[in-house]
Amino acid sequence: MNWAFLQGLLSGVNKYSTAFGRVWLSVVFLFRVMVFVVAAEKVWGDEQKDFTCNTAQPGCHNVCYDFFFPVSHVRLWALQLIFVTCPSLLVVLHVAYREERERKHQLKYGEGCQRLYQNTGKKRGGLWWTYVLSLIFKMGVDATFIYLLYYLYAGYDFPSMVKCTQDPCPNTVDCFISRPTEKRIFTLFMVITSLVCILLSFFEILYLMGKRCCECVSKLQGSKQVARATAIQNTNSLLETNTKRMVGKGEPAPQYMVTVAL
Repeated sequence: MNWAFLQGLLSGVNKYSTAFGRVWLSVVFLFRVMVFVVAAEKVWGDEQKDFTCNTAQPGCHNVCYDFFFPVSHVRLWALQLIFVTCPSLLVVLHVAYREERERKHQLKYGEGCQRLYQNTGKKRGGLWWTYVLSLIFKMGVDATFIYLLYYLYAGYDFPSMVKCTQDPCPNTVDCFISRPTEKRIFTLFMVITSLVCILLSFFEILYLMGKRCCECVSKLQGSKQVARATAIQNTNSLLETNTKRMVGKGEPAPQYMVTVAL
């Protein structure tokens, strides 16, 4: 399977990611995609061929294999990697939409007009929500496939021998799985890396929300300071106006004491 498309896609979204997002990309490529392409496909390449049962009953071998392996691990992981990386495409498309909108705006009003976005790749407004929702979707996909893997195979273990009683097997048949230890190790490795990716996405969501809260608090404090400075300036202007009026009438200038609540 050619993963060049996903590599190019995620490399493009890397510049819009936070530090947690870049670590997530590294984990996906180094510990999931590379391990999947280099090792996992070869380990599971002969799974049906080397799945043997101690019976010559026609059809028993295929039925038992389908019972214990309803979906191939390799195909399940391939779907997981595709679904977990595709949300990044939404971020790239959203940035491309902003850039196109900015280009049309400048063509209409000239290059010297006020920009719609100071930085089209900055996570503000709708792009912030798109990025956060993509993280939530990634977490949901990884969690769903971890559960499916546990549900379909009754755990993450690979016994050396399984007993099959499915029709058309004449009786209880012993079937043997090829490379059970190696497959167990790779399965646990893929599950652990999926959990690490879930944690990284969760921490990135917390980071984005915390950063947004700090920005909102800073804006609120800045607005209060501006309002306070404006009130002081207006009060001083009013006092100067009243003083000038009193002096113009020949009356002594009154003494004021201004108290501003901070």
